[in-house]
Amino acid sequence: MEDEEIKKLKEAGRIAKIVREEAAKIAKPGMKLLELAELIEKRIRELGGEPAFPVNLSLNEVAAHYTPVVDDKITIPDNSILKIDIGVHVDGYIADTATTVTFNPALEGLVEATSRALEKALEVVRPGIRANEIGKVIEETIKNMGYKVIKNLSGHSIDRYLIHSGRSIPNYNEIFNRFKLNDGVYAIEPFATNGAGFVKNGHIVTIYSLKGRIPRNLPLSAKKLVEKIWKERRTLPFCERWYKGLFGSLESLRNTIKILCKKGVFIEYPILVERGYGMVSQHEHTIVIYKGEVIITTL
Repeated sequence: MEDEEIKKLKEAGRIAKIVREEAAKIAKPGMKLLELAELIEKRIRELGGEPAFPVNLSLNEVAAHYTPVVDDKITIPDNSILKIDIGVHVDGYIADTATTVTFNPALEGLVEATSRALEKALEVVRPGIRANEIGKVIEETIKNMGYKVIKNLSGHSIDRYLIHSGRSIPNYNEIFNRFKLNDGVYAIEPFATNGAGFVKNGHIVTIYSLKGRIPRNLPLSAKKLVEKIWKERRTLPFCERWYKGLFGSLESLRNTIKILCKKGVFIEYPILVERGYGMVSQHEHTIVIYKGEVIITTL
């Protein structure tokens, strides 16, 4: 990495931190998820960044991958728990951060579990640390607070225009995941639950990404959509909300997305639901390891 890249990573982190903190303050029971999503993404752009992925607003037993659709009617329920997962990029250099808010006093301990686990993990992170050592600290912290980690969700390495770039940072002591964290960008994101400790795919998909392979024989409207996504985002995730202006109707947009998914042009990201339908909490920061130093860009 060069100093200019570090500068852009830090700027993405600065924006992500501001927006995360503002979002946590404005989220309230009765508020539409669509309104909250649009405010978050607008604020990212106002501050000079772009969303690295559609903001994830995941309620209760949904752990991740829900972003509101164009005509979304879902509101934040009373006594709920809400994960707010925000990605920001500056010229493709990404910051990924998340927080959890709850409107149920009985779930405050669950929120505190992931917050404290992330804090403890960041205390031990150093150049050359093995991934499973981080996972061990996360698991012990959450377990000691009476909850379970979600074992099939993990932190991850990040590259330019690539949110998940191949390496996983487990949330438990996964003994076969012993790679060393050397120079690079990483997201550390503990998930905790009072449920089974695993997630499964749900039936709802609201987030997609471009696979990178563009077939030749596409209808004009589909070709136009694919070319616009590639120009703006390459393979970064997107949602229907961002491209409704390209089509005369919402039905036409959704049909086009459906066709492109069937052709394998788009990748679908189903919502992730806690297997035992337990409540889920998440916290996340992005770190950069550079020249023997650990920089937490989103803190």
